[in-house]
Amino acid sequence: MRPQSSKIDAIRRAAATRRAAAASVATLLAFGATACAGGASTPAAGSGTSAAAATPLPTVTGPVTITYDEVDSSGTLKSTLATVVANFQKANPDITVKLDVYSNYTALQTADTAKLAAHNAPTMAQAYESWAATYAATNSIVPISTLAGTSDPAELDTFYAGVKKDLYLPDGKLSMWPVGKSVQVFFYNKNLYSADGLTVPSTWSDFATDAKAVSKGGVTAMTVNPNSDAETMLEILANANGTPMYDAKGAPQFTSPAAIAAAQYILNLKSSGALAVGSNAPGSYPGEDALLGQKGMFDLSSTAGYYYEQSKTFTTGAMPLPTGSAGSATEMAGANDVVFSSATEQQQAAAWTFLQYFASPAVQALWSSGTGYLPATAQALTDPAMAAFVSQNPWVTAAAGSLATAFVDPPYQWVTACGTDLENAMGAMLSNGTAPSAALGTAQSACQATETADQ
Repeated sequence: MRPQSSKIDAIRRAAATRRAAAASVATLLAFGATACAGGASTPAAGSGTSAAAATPLPTVTGPVTITYDEVDSSGTLKSTLATVVANFQKANPDITVKLDVYSNYTALQTADTAKLAAHNAPTMAQAYESWAATYAATNSIVPISTLAGTSDPAELDTFYAGVKKDLYLPDGKLSMWPVGKSVQVFFYNKNLYSADGLTVPSTWSDFATDAKAVSKGGVTAMTVNPNSDAETMLEILANANGTPMYDAKGAPQFTSPAAIAAAQYILNLKSSGALAVGSNAPGSYPGEDALLGQKGMFDLSSTAGYYYEQSKTFTTGAMPLPTGSAGSATEMAGANDVVFSSATEQQQAAAWTFLQYFASPAVQALWSSGTGYLPATAQALTDPAMAAFVSQNPWVTAAAGSLATAFVDPPYQWVTACGTDLENAMGAMLSNGTAPSAALGTAQSACQATETADQ
């Protein structure tokens, strides 16, 4: 079982602490906004629209140390990042990268919010879209377009379309840079699945049929955390049904027919005995535990969980998610990087050098093959560093291709708290028997109140 410290996707972070962390951001950032916004001497613009910098960009002219707050704290995530940093420092001897590691994304967000309030922000950090929007509201981060001196850095057009789109905030500024991305897939027990004579289901209706068929002899098709895992599945199904849980401006659509149908589908799986409700404790992965314990056939999980899903007693397979009435849908996750405006000019120049290095095809290939994250650029798939991994896992090519269309929650400040509302709704439905329409209606009202307060 993966340790709690390896939590790698925001969709799986602790529901009990997420709302508290989100609520604290606005207050703490407002307290520290003045100093955080003014610490660096940076080039003009950063509007995300100019073709070139108004003044020459700074370059690293001597030894400089940059601090990087991140969550890659265990397993192959930790060792692969250490290799990337070591290789970077060898190629750039004047730049030292100091990693400040946190056990999960909630801890990272809470720490960086406090650091901003204390006027002690790192040079750069991993951050999800809604966090970046909150930081940008107080000018606490530097747009990537400012660091690059252009709204169209050379690497940008090599990224998958969905990855590229994910780097912008609602103000139109290129404000984030990718680390690596993941999408949701089904990991499954190939041995048991083949023994049942089944093939990969093409639709969610087919999946429900297969899930019922394999739920026998002490095996349940899938086990979920009733909050976070069920919320992820809900969003995927709603998108596959044609209506995302949020509109383009971040307004909740939790009571749409597509959302209610998605919730009812999940509830029907449970009623038929094809879905079991596991623990919702922070750091628990009930679907993974059931799969590895040969008590579950499928685990809906991020591709970044690849190394944690491997078994010594059976072959773990991976399959794309089925299609719904409106087509295929999968959720993209994986935090981006942001650079804080309180960093010195030299630190910002060094940070941009590191970000460009990390986004290069060779490094993306190393990162992806070592962690299970998908590369931001298709060029990495043919790099020698990734060739063996792709050969052994041919599903990776299709999964990476889905980054062109995978959805992500919109980058608005209130979305983090609204995600908790949805998690609570799914928990009420699966654990307490609340009707889907009632549970989602409660979440809709709570999210709308937060949205109004944040605007």
